[in-house]
Amino acid sequence: MNTGVVIIPTYNEIENIEAIVRAVFSLTTPFHVLIVDDNSPDGTAAKVEELQEEFPERLHIEKRSKKAGLGTAYVHGFKWALDKKFDYIFEMDADFSHNPKDLERLHEACVEGADLAIGSRYVTGVNVVNWPLNRVLMSYFASVYVDFIMGMRIHDATAGFVCYRRNVLETINLDRITFIGYAFQIEMKYRTFINKFKIVEVPIIFTDRTKGQSKMSNAIIKEAIFGVISLRIRKLFNRL
Repeated sequence: MNTGVVIIPTYNEIENIEAIVRAVFSLTTPFHVLIVDDNSPDGTAAKVEELQEEFPERLHIEKRSKKAGLGTAYVHGFKWALDKKFDYIFEMDADFSHNPKDLERLHEACVEGADLAIGSRYVTGVNVVNWPLNRVLMSYFASVYVDFIMGMRIHDATAGFVCYRRNVLETINLDRITFIGYAFQIEMKYRTFINKFKIVEVPIIFTDRTKGQSKMSNAIIKEAIFGVISLRIRKLFNRL
């Protein structure tokens, strides 16, 4: 049965893609992997297609024509996963900042009753490795800021390592998702929260990438800061 699929958006992840795919497939739980590639010029998609010869049943790829943002990549993957009838849909980065072994812990949390399981860096303190202090503080206080504005009581609102039960994604109108950067992660959690789904945080250790380049930018940070206020205002006026 096609129980769980791990969605991994990629743009120039040739240094990581084979290793992350093999790491997921080495787990006891037989997850599928969907790569959503935004026309990486470094040959990421070609490497995935090469690996599909080895993993023809479990490795999938959706190729998009251009780089169009994290949020739209995940929405594309969500719709694909729902169409393929997967019960558990995961988000995970390609760069090993998320430990693939923790996929099984997120899966277990959802099997045991969570509708959204969040791999949380901050639910048991600050569990981040290899980030400079300013990046840690920005990320941590971003979640404090989100909690203050939205009242979700989530310690890691910007987390990008999560597992959704399919009924959550069926309930949320994916065509109305607004944001494409890290604000996308906040928006998805907020829409899950206001629909009264059960959210559980699973403590993880986040390790910064050692290969490839971060996709963080000032525009992404700005979107997250002002996006939170926008979401709250739209909720107050019933326009979400």
